[in-house]
Formats: sequence, C-alpha cells, structure tokens
Amino acid sequence: MRVILAIDQGTTGTTVAVMNTRGVLLGSVNHEFPQIFPKPGWVEHEPEAIWKSVLKGIRAVFRKGLCKPADIACIGITNQRETALLWERRTGKPVGRAIVWQCRRTASFCESLRKKGLEPMVRDRTGLVLDPYFSASKFRWLLNGIDGARGRARRGEIAAGTIDAYLLARLTGGAVHATDVSNASRTSLMNLRTLDWDPELLKLFNVPRGVLPDIVPSSGDLGKTAGVPGLPDGIPITGVAGDQQSALFGQAGFDRGAAKCTFGTGSFILMNTGHDRLHSDAGLLSTIAWQLPGQQTPVYALEGGAFICGAAVQWLRDELGIIKRAPDIERLAATVPDAGGVEFVPALTGLGAPHWDPDARGLISGLTRGASAAHLARATLEAMALQNVDILRAMERDLGRRLGELKVDGGAAANNLLLQLQADYLGRSIVRPKVIETTVAGACFLAGLGVGIWRDTDALAKVWRADQTFPSRMGTSPRRKRLASWQQAINRAKAAG
Repeated sequence: MRVILAIDQGTTGTTVAVMNTRGVLLGSVNHEFPQIFPKPGWVEHEPEAIWKSVLKGIRAVFRKGLCKPADIACIGITNQRETALLWERRTGKPVGRAIVWQCRRTASFCESLRKKGLEPMVRDRTGLVLDPYFSASKFRWLLNGIDGARGRARRGEIAAGTIDAYLLARLTGGAVHATDVSNASRTSLMNLRTLDWDPELLKLFNVPRGVLPDIVPSSGDLGKTAGVPGLPDGIPITGVAGDQQSALFGQAGFDRGAAKCTFGTGSFILMNTGHDRLHSDAGLLSTIAWQLPGQQTPVYALEGGAFICGAAVQWLRDELGIIKRAPDIERLAATVPDAGGVEFVPALTGLGAPHWDPDARGLISGLTRGASAAHLARATLEAMALQNVDILRAMERDLGRRLGELKVDGGAAANNLLLQLQADYLGRSIVRPKVIETTVAGACFLAGLGVGIWRDTDALAKVWRADQTFPSRMGTSPRRKRLASWQQAINRAKAAG
C-alpha cells in the first residue's frame, strides 16, 4: 500500500492524516497545543509545541494502524499562514515565540505606514492591505523585539519564515529553507508580478533578504525527510500550500470562478480568478492560490477572511462555559427559533475583510431579561454566517455578477444549522463535500501531483464528491431586515474600538 501523509498545521492544533492513491482519506489525528495571550490583542505560539504536535500526530497515525512508515509515498504540508517566527539555522531551535496571524501588536506601525500614504503601493505590489494580520510587520517586530536577533540575522545564524518554512526546515534536518508561493503571497513582502521578494518592501519593513526563505511552487520536489523521529529518511515532500489555498485545491476549485468557504478558527472565502490577478475595490485581497509544476504564471484568487469564526465557539466553551464541547453549540442553538434580538459581533481581535478595522471590539447587544445561553449560542452561529455574507457581497461587487453555489468545508461545516443559516442569509445554495477536511485533501492532492500519483487537475476533479446541498429558504424581505440589524451591530463594534 502506498499512501500520502498530510500535515495540516493549524492555529489551535495539528492534524496528521493519511490518504490513499485513490483519494480516499483513511483517517486522521489531531493534537491541540496552547494558545498564549501575553497582553490584550497579542497572540503567540511556542514553535517547539507546534513541532511536538506534528511528531505526536505522526506517531499516532502509525499507532492507529492507518499506515506504516514504509508505505508513505510522499508528504504534503498545509499551514496557518501569516504566523511568523525565527529559528536557528544550525539547530532548528526556535528563537522566541511565534507571532500568530491573529496578533494585533503591530497595528500602530501599520497605521503609521498608512498615514504616510504607503498603502496604495503595498496593495499594488502584494494585493494586501496594510494590516498587522500579515507577516511583514511581525518579522520586523521579532527582529527588533528579541534581544540580539537582528545581529544574529545579519550573521546568517537565524532563519525567518511562516510555519510551512519552519516545518520544511525541521522535516529536512535543516537542509531546506523555502516557502511556497501561496504562503509567500501572505507576507506583504512578495511582489505578485515577479513572484519574488520585493526590495522596496523589504526596506519598508526592515526585513533583510538573507533571513527569508526561497520561494518555490506549491507542488514538486521540495525536499526529503532527514532525521525526523519515527519517519524514514528520504521521503519526498512534494506539496505545500497555505491552509485556505489548500482548501480551495481540495475542493477541486480548479476553474475560474470556483469559490469555497472554510470554517476554521476564522472563516475564509477564496475564489479562483485563473491566471488573472483581479484588483479589489471592495476590501478584498488579491492573493496567489497555487503554482503547479511547469506553470510560469500561477493561479490567482480573491480572498476575504473573518478573523474569528470557530474561535468564537471556543470562547463560549472555554471562557464562558456555556457549552462543554464545540459540537454542543448546534443542539443548544436549535432549542430556540431565533436569537431573540441578541447580536454578537465576534470582533475579538478586530474586524477583517471587508471592514479592516483592527481597533473594533467584540460586542454583544440586544440583551433582555429573557435572553438565555441558547440565544447567545444562536447569535454566535448567526454571526459566523453573517460575516461571510459581508465578504461574499464584496466579492460580487468586484466581480460585477452574482456568485453561484458556495462550497464549504472545515470542522464547523458538520454543523447543519450553521450551513442552513449561511444559505438563508446569503441567498445561495451551500454545498458540503463528503470529505470536509479539504485543507488536508488539498495538501494530499498537491503532494500526489508532485510525485505523479495523479496526472493533472482533471484527474483530481473526478475524486471530489458532494455530500449535501443546503438551499436557501429565506425570503428577500426578512433577509434584508436581518442584514440591516447585523450592519447596525457592526457599526457599534467599530465605534467601541
């Protein structure tokens, strides 16, 4: 038996999965790791905890009998994207903690660049807005904020990168310092036209070129395992993509106009724009979806993301104690017919697309004496869906036409109530695939292409299968009224910042 091993390194945990050469997911395991909040608005990870979660996952798939080490034909990696970190080139040992994509500590620096009128230049070259979400200002903070880091970087002792680059370095025993083009496009340092680090942007963010990884395609010969506990040396690593791009690939979103929404820690909508890079006038991002072997021009995408989605459910579970397990929210929310006038804007780390307000704050409004935990649970699910409506409507304005169906994936895509709310508020059918772990599937597909398990994307399109479609059941008038109430709540959350 030959299988593909996928490492899905996410924000709250790492999933290691196994897929066979027919595209069937044989199983997966997940290990969470601590989230660190040293100050309000700051979010950090211990890189060593991330690496240990990867190793635990690898051991677990063998222990569960999903495959044997000798069965692995190749490895695919997908990862939380904008999270930035430093490590020692010689040892792989982390230098300080990683700054997570949710972290807002560099908001004032980004605002200072905006006030200097630099955002149009940054957007033109990178497709991204000036926001602490992206990696460039995080790299600057790490090099300035960790004692001795900038000097060590000048001496070539330290490497910088996003999580994919860190995992490639650890998996190859330090032989590879590379990032794929989809992850590089999320740093605010790569030029979307040249597909290389932009000298002017490097100077703007004070990040030396020598500390950054090489930029490579998303599929192909990316390195081989060396010295990884539990894995044989020499296993080819042949697929890497940021988690949201990987999910679009795993949803077989190969055609121009195909769109997907991933419900994870945040929620992210990507739409394939083919080999054409579209400029957004509605607050969306232009990004690279992937680059396959032999492609001179990558596939581009439009993207909009809400920072807090599944993390809002975790907040109800961990901080408020309203539910014991994340899946419990569907049952609790279903005990009431609506949210009873309660609005929850989960701007716990600011607002993402299309608002881009890092100072907005989470807000619960419309409380009455009759408001209950069930109403708050329902309002949370509604907020998850309504944030996506804002993004999809902005996407439609950029496209100049209505979107068709929307494919969904991620852990919360198992929540039928959430998907029906999404269909109702969006006014479009929602399609859930049989394999909702499409981020994992994308990593496997890219890796399989890289070693010739699948010939091309046409062969992969035959692997994808739909599970259930949720048609919209809400009328135009009640939908318009509901969206107006949501907009009022958004405005209040912005004013609270």
